[in-house]
Amino acid sequence: MLTNFILLAQAQHALPIFLIIPFLFLIGMIAAGPIFFGHFWEHNYKTVAVVLGLTVLLYYLFALGDYHMPAHTLAEYITFATLLSSLYIAAGGIYLNINANATPAMNVALVAVGAVLANFIGTTGASLLLIRPFIRLNVHRIKPYQIIFFIFIVSNAGGLLTPLGDPPLFIGFIKGVPFFWTLIHLFTPWVLSIILLCLLFFLVDRRNKETAFTPRPEVVAKNEAKTEFHFSGKRNLFWLAIIIGAVFLDPNVIDGLPHIYYDGNKFSFLREIIQLTAAFMCYRFSNKTALAGNKFNFHPILEVVFLFFGIFFTMMPALQLSAEIASAPQYAQFITPNFLYWVTGSLSGFLDNAPTYANFLSLAMAKYDMAQNMPVDVKQFATGTSAAGLDTLIELEAISLAAVLFGAFTYIGNGPNFMVKAIAESAGINMPTFFGYILRYSIPFLLPILVLVWFLVVHLRIF
Repeated sequence: MLTNFILLAQAQHALPIFLIIPFLFLIGMIAAGPIFFGHFWEHNYKTVAVVLGLTVLLYYLFALGDYHMPAHTLAEYITFATLLSSLYIAAGGIYLNINANATPAMNVALVAVGAVLANFIGTTGASLLLIRPFIRLNVHRIKPYQIIFFIFIVSNAGGLLTPLGDPPLFIGFIKGVPFFWTLIHLFTPWVLSIILLCLLFFLVDRRNKETAFTPRPEVVAKNEAKTEFHFSGKRNLFWLAIIIGAVFLDPNVIDGLPHIYYDGNKFSFLREIIQLTAAFMCYRFSNKTALAGNKFNFHPILEVVFLFFGIFFTMMPALQLSAEIASAPQYAQFITPNFLYWVTGSLSGFLDNAPTYANFLSLAMAKYDMAQNMPVDVKQFATGTSAAGLDTLIELEAISLAAVLFGAFTYIGNGPNFMVKAIAESAGINMPTFFGYILRYSIPFLLPILVLVWFLVVHLRIF
């Protein structure tokens, strides 16, 4: 069946199947490089990622004569890299230290706070703000699984309630999904996911017997029953607010904003200029004590920026092929909420969840002769007021849940994942490999929750 799908896509659109090889090679290098040739990978990952990305890009431009897909991908990458870089710099100048004992209950409370915070400053902002305090809190008993659950909860599932929470939901918002749609329709799945993930984290963390929860001496010396917070770098909160507020300056939503017009689309540049300016001001005037306390350096963000350059451009053929296969007329009957949940989710875990969300929103709407570039159509699709009725609402719920929750399945499913991994490794934590992450954590801990959410919300439609 899969072979037939691929042959069909090639026959209809003449996109060579070999174009997915650079993407598979890059993912293989990300997975195997640190294990089998760590020294080479450490010194050459930038070159490998850029060369592979440029190879696919040049093929599109000069062999296929396709400028549309590269232009959209470049715009998405610039927006992605600018936001992550700006938030990384702003958060790097904010020093938060929690003077308490790292009990399982304290750890769960911290990630739960992060899950709520993610809906106001995004999963990226919440992750970068809390990951260093989380590591410092657990410094005497830090283990890789703690970072993984942080990624599950704060960097992904937490941001399910607002368009600010996760990039896929923001894409839906700027295309026409009402701002409070996620809060109204995804609140119960959010509560279910966060409670189950926190419960699993608590049960696993209880087994961490390295210190038998012996109170830290410096905490006991002050007040064994009291939790204290030390905070510095308050001025960066202002710039952090500017960076997050600039996210809304989208020319597709607000008329009159300066933009670059190409192929019927408005590409933003004012938003990116504001964010980069705020990031520069953050770094230029940051509290030096806060920077030193966070051991701030640019290595983690550079790793993300270079690797995702390769990922964004090499995954163009994979995204196109998957959309072309799924949109074939003879397979329209299979485009159900169950299909959308599992296919959107599977691709979100391995291809980055934001463009996957956009592709499958377009695919689901095309089934009803609706266009994702028409805000009125998107709003009707989201609210179930179209001719198809509530079916469209359930389908959007399936796409949204899958894009956000499955984003935690691999390091590359969502931007903050790799950022948190890089920060943890710079702190000396021996993080699992790409496949180690999937086999040891995603499959045994995350997958059962993904199945339960699907069964209750998408399949049975209980919530």
